[in-house]
Amino acid sequence: QVQLVESGGGLVQAGGSLRLSCAVSGGTFSNYAMAWFRQAPGKEREFVARVSWSGGITYYADSVKGRFTISRDNTKNTVYLQMNSLKPEDTAVYYCAAARYSATGRWYESEYKYWGQGTQVTVSS
Repeated sequence: QVQLVESGGGLVQAGGSLRLSCAVSGGTFSNYAMAWFRQAPGKEREFVARVSWSGGITYYADSVKGRFTISRDNTKNTVYLQMNSLKPEDTAVYYCAAARYSATGRWYESEYKYWGQGTQVTVSS
């Protein structure tokens, strides 16, 4: 069974930085495209960023483009989310997710089979 464990969340002031990590076990890490999602209080979970199996292709939500960077290290079975210039509206629980492929090509949230437990990120103003 594939397991995902996030870490690196915390409290940071606006304008600060955090790096989230997601360690993956129980499967062949390089077989999975990886993504980060987040869920703010009272809101639905939303897509943040996605990285391809090799790490060569990345995709970002408009709200984080230019501030966040997703990357992966297939030798460490870990995916990262470097978050810079944080804003209070980035406050949320951040989840990593894994998918072997997207049947639709649209990489819907429902197509991610494995999820972590989440890590809280709080940005104070």
